[in-house]
Amino acid sequence: MSEASRPENAAQVEDAVKSALSAGMPLEILGRGTKRGLGRPMQTAARLDLSALRGITLYEPEELVMSALAGTPISEIEAALAEKRQQLAFEPADYGPLYGAEANAGTIGGVFACNLSGPRRFKAGAARDHLLGVKAVSGRGESFKTGGRVVKNVTGYDLCKLLAGSYGTLAAMTEVTFKVLPAGEKTRTVLLFGLSDRIAVEVMGAAASTPHEVSGIAHVPHPITRRIGVNIIARAGAGVTALRVEGPAPSVAARLYGLTMEFGKRAAFDEITGHASGVFWRQIRDANVFAAEKHRPLWRLSVPPATAAAVIERIRERLGAGIEWYYDAAGGLIWLSVLGEASAEAVRASLVPGGGHATLIRAADAVRAAQPVFHPQDEALAALTRRIKTGFDPQSLLNPGRMYPGA
Repeated sequence: MSEASRPENAAQVEDAVKSALSAGMPLEILGRGTKRGLGRPMQTAARLDLSALRGITLYEPEELVMSALAGTPISEIEAALAEKRQQLAFEPADYGPLYGAEANAGTIGGVFACNLSGPRRFKAGAARDHLLGVKAVSGRGESFKTGGRVVKNVTGYDLCKLLAGSYGTLAAMTEVTFKVLPAGEKTRTVLLFGLSDRIAVEVMGAAASTPHEVSGIAHVPHPITRRIGVNIIARAGAGVTALRVEGPAPSVAARLYGLTMEFGKRAAFDEITGHASGVFWRQIRDANVFAAEKHRPLWRLSVPPATAAAVIERIRERLGAGIEWYYDAAGGLIWLSVLGEASAEAVRASLVPGGGHATLIRAADAVRAAQPVFHPQDEALAALTRRIKTGFDPQSLLNPGRMYPGA
C-alpha cells in the first residue's frame, strides 16, 4: 500500500483498510483535510483520503431524507437542498478557516465524524440526531451498515450515534443517510445592546423559555463585536445579545414583536434581516472572529447555561485579562480564546463548581500532544471507550490517538 490512498468506491476503501491491517500500517482518515488540526496529533504511516467518494446518491424531498457519499462537499449538499427550500437543520459548522483551510470546503462525512453543529443545535439537535444510516469499514477491514432511511429504523444498538463524534477512530464512513427539514421562509434577529455578561445570560435563558420558538441565542461582548462583519453591530460600541426567529413570514413577525415587547425594555434594541442576519449567525457558528488569531489556543466550553458568566469570571481570575470569549446556545456554549499555552488546567478547573466539559479546538501540535484535547474521562468511561475502540479497531489502525491516547 502506498503512503496515500484515494479510493473511489466503498470496495476500494475496504481493500485499503485490509492492506493497511496486514501491513500493520496505521491510517489517517480524512476527507478534504479541513479539520486536521482538530484533535490530538497522530503518528500514522499512511493516509486514507476519502475525498473521491463524492456524490448525492439519494434525495427524496417529500420524505425529508438524503444519502451522500462521505466525501461529498457540504456546499454541494446545501446547494441541492436550497433548490427545494430545505436545509440541514443542525446548521453544520465550518471550522476550516480556524486551521488555515479554505472556507466551505468540508465534507458531509467529516461533519458527522466530528458531530459539528451550529447555533440551532439547542432547538434542532446535534448532527448525530439527524444521522439515520451509515455505511462504513471498521478497523477490522469489515464493511458494515447501520440504520436506514427513516427515523424509526433503529434495531439493537444505535451505531449511528456512536460513530457520530468518533473522529474516524472507529470506522471509515463511506456513505451517510440523514434527515433534512424545510428551510424557514423568513429569518429575523433581534439585537439587544449593552447588556453585561451576567444580565445577558439571564436574558438568554429567559428567551429560550419563551413560546416564541427562538432558533438562535448568542451574546458577543465588546470589542469582539467589531469583527462580526455586520455594520450595525460593529458601530454599536457595545456588546450585543442576539435572538433569532425563523419560519413563515406572519409567524416570524408575530414572534419578533413578542420578543421586543418582552426584552426591549432591558436594553436598546434593533433588528437585522436577510443577508446581515446570515452573516452574523455564520460568524457565531464557525467562530470566525477568532480565525485570524492562529497563535492563540481556542477552546469550546459546554456548560450549564445559567453558569456561563460565572465560568468566565473564574477563568479571568486564573488567566488574567488576556482572554476573549462569546456565548452561544443561550449560554450553554462558550468560545474562549486565550493567551499562552499552559491553560488547560485553569480552564477545566473553572468548570468544576457547575460542571461541563472543555474541548481544545485549536492549538499548536506540541500543546495538543501534551494536554488533553477532549475533556478527560473518569476511569469507568475511559475503560468503556477502550472497549469500544477494541471492538471496532483492535489493532488501533484508524486515526490512532486522535481523541485519547490509545483510542
